Amino acid sequence: MKGIIKEIEEALAVLSIPEKAAFFPKFFKTGKGEYGEGDLFLGVKVPDQRSVAKEYYSKIDLKDLSTLLSSKYHEHRLTALFMLISKFEKTKDKTVKEEVVQFYLDHLPHVNNWDLVDSSCYKILGRYAFENGKEELLRNLSDSEEMWHKRIAVVGTMHYVKKGSFELTKEFVTKNLKHTHDLMHKANGWLLREMGEKNEAELISFLNKHYQEMPRTCLRYAIEKLDEEVRQDYLKGRI
Repeated sequence: MKGIIKEIEEALAVLSIPEKAAFFPKFFKTGKGEYGEGDLFLGVKVPDQRSVAKEYYSKIDLKDLSTLLSSKYHEHRLTALFMLISKFEKTKDKTVKEEVVQFYLDHLPHVNNWDLVDSSCYKILGRYAFENGKEELLRNLSDSEEMWHKRIAVVGTMHYVKKGSFELTKEFVTKNLKHTHDLMHKANGWLLREMGEKNEAELISFLNKHYQEMPRTCLRYAIEKLDEEVRQDYLKGRI
């Protein structure tokens, strides 16, 4: 943890008061509420503004992130993933991007929480797969026996959805419609809802084919942004 403290202290030293107010993150004590002004986080005093500190996150070394990501504290792991996303987004070096992706894959046992999965998997794995034609990376996770791996694969296709490409999302959702875990149903429904935000016709076409077999949680999430009359038609069709 010493390396991380040094990095953050150095970042603090070069930032002006307004910069600190603009860039420092919001941290939380485990089960005890928010850190207050003057409290310590990893040996560093928390400034008054806690927005995500992207300006220094990308400077953290991967070997130090490994310690933070394997912490028993959820907040430390979440912070490590923010740092990892920043490192991936800020570098233009393909080799560094590949190292970040491999680091993420190597630490999947520590990325097993709803909050930890959502943004990190599509901003790192999904973006990397989309930009480099590496769909097999997500397919391998989708075929895993681990529920979180399947969920990471599904949510990872968010980057595809944002770019207007829906086939991989539909493939993974269809494959996992019968999964037994409600968190998987929520992930499937969430991705379908986002797909509908981009192209409602694509969502309607998918629903007309699959809505009778969709778990109710998945269906409710998927139709959440549709007109009330349309939503009721799908819900009544299940009765």
